[in-house]
Amino acid sequence: QLQLVESGGGLVQPGGSLRLSCAASGFTLDYYAIGWFRQAPGKEREGVSCISSNGGSRNYADSVKGRFTISRDNAKNMMYLQMNSLKPEDTAVYYCAGVRKRFISNRCDLTWQYDSWGQGTQVTVSS
Repeated sequence: QLQLVESGGGLVQPGGSLRLSCAASGFTLDYYAIGWFRQAPGKEREGVSCISSNGGSRNYADSVKGRFTISRDNAKNMMYLQMNSLKPEDTAVYYCAGVRKRFISNRCDLTWQYDSWGQGTQVTVSS
């Protein structure tokens, strides 16, 4: 099974930036769509962004469009979430997740059943 480890979280002031990283091991990433999800205290987990296995397609939640950018480097087995113009409402534990889609390389969907998950990294936006 794909194993994922997130890093890069922390405390940042409103308007600041963070770059989350997700390191993959166990399988090659070539056939995996990757998603970033987050869960704030007392709230349900929500999809933030996803990227197709070939990197050609990206989707974003409306709440982060124009502020967050997802990317991946399959050669390094790494995925990233660049977060700019952070707001207090972005405070949450962020998770990266993968789902194997061998025959769907150019599309991603946050509603897919992602079955490989990292342990999460805390992002706190506060002054």
